[in-house]
Amino acid sequence: MGRVRRTVLVCVVCLALLFVSACASDKGEAGKSGVSGSSENAEMSGAAGAAGTDGAASGAAGADVGSAAGTEPGAGAGSEASAASGAEAEGDVSGDGADGAETGEDLSGTDNAAGADAERAAALRAEFGEDCIPEQTFEVELSEYEGSVWFVPFAPDETGAGFHMQIVQNGEILQDMHEETLGTYFGNGLESLDAVSFYDVNYDGETDILLIGTKGGSAVASVYYGEAANEYSSAYFWYQEALSENLTKQAEEVSVTGIRALLSEGKRNGTFSGYQEAYRAASKLYELEGKDNVGFDLIYVDVDEVPELLAGARGYYVSLYMYRDGTLYQPIVEWYYGAMGNAGYEYSPYQNSLRNYNADFAGAIVYTTYMTLGPSCSVDTVAEIATVNFDDANGNGMLDEEEEDSAGKYGVTYINGVQVSAEEAADDPYDVGGYVYMDPCMDRATLLSQLK
Repeated sequence: MGRVRRTVLVCVVCLALLFVSACASDKGEAGKSGVSGSSENAEMSGAAGAAGTDGAASGAAGADVGSAAGTEPGAGAGSEASAASGAEAEGDVSGDGADGAETGEDLSGTDNAAGADAERAAALRAEFGEDCIPEQTFEVELSEYEGSVWFVPFAPDETGAGFHMQIVQNGEILQDMHEETLGTYFGNGLESLDAVSFYDVNYDGETDILLIGTKGGSAVASVYYGEAANEYSSAYFWYQEALSENLTKQAEEVSVTGIRALLSEGKRNGTFSGYQEAYRAASKLYELEGKDNVGFDLIYVDVDEVPELLAGARGYYVSLYMYRDGTLYQPIVEWYYGAMGNAGYEYSPYQNSLRNYNADFAGAIVYTTYMTLGPSCSVDTVAEIATVNFDDANGNGMLDEEEEDSAGKYGVTYINGVQVSAEEAADDPYDVGGYVYMDPCMDRATLLSQLK
């Protein structure tokens, strides 16, 4: 019996030692891998380490941005926001859990991720103010600006008022969007900002902003179209009220992924399978924008057999879309006519020639402009012919009071600014013939039937 008890005791001790050894081994492996929390939440909300530390979130026109994964641990607000970006990473920077870079394991562990989040939040608040929303603040590249800028949203107060957003570069506020530019539909009573996405929503080549938030306990969407700087104004973003409301009401899920599904069947620009799919997306956007008297037509401007999509309101404005290798372009964006002497726009089928007649001073100066669709899917001016039907004695290009008596009794023609003879003017070398007006004459249902 004594030998048996000693044998049993030895076995028990051995088993205990094996158990302790196994626990220590498991604990060591767990500590080595750092897996201790929700990897999706860590990556999509801005935790450091899940997607690298050196990639700036990029929202340049024609490219979607990936899912931001915070800044390098201990980095200040001046560091670039890390982003899992790439050819397949799509527009959701801050994350609604479904769009953006592919989610992997949490490489940093809960404690490290939480610490990095706290450090990033503190740095951003020190840089932009205590009421900024750190988890939705990103350094991005937008087509409207040279170099990277900061997108900085600010939380509403306890009454739900005061939410606003800023575009900041090198400490300078480039645009401060308050209620008048945010839109009361989104800005007033906002409870939380849940996702931010930067991509070209309306296919005009400029980066736009899509926000997803919570208001009254429900998800809401808000879209801001971007405009590049021009000779009249600096770059800015402007609120799309009807589009925002219609997206919120019609999307099966009000998220970045759900909005993209509604707008373009989930396709990002550059991945359309054909012009039919691309033109369905463009016409759907027109419908969601809530514009009045919208019509469409499929026309053949250039020499190939791929039609261009004409859109607009008859008698008011026209837009033109082109499809090339999976990408939708918009060379004409709401060109207005029917007033101020503009008679409208024409095209010669398959000849790649566009023409416009315009006039100043009740016809005292008549302009004929010839254009073509260029290889970069833009509208390029070929020639401008100006006929001055009065004696512009002082050469200021205007019909002055002392010159009114000469109106209709005098005429001189300039081609691209160079005066030509009457014979040269009559022999218009740019007129290829066969011009028809660009008339968006069909409704969307008819268009869709032709896109099958």
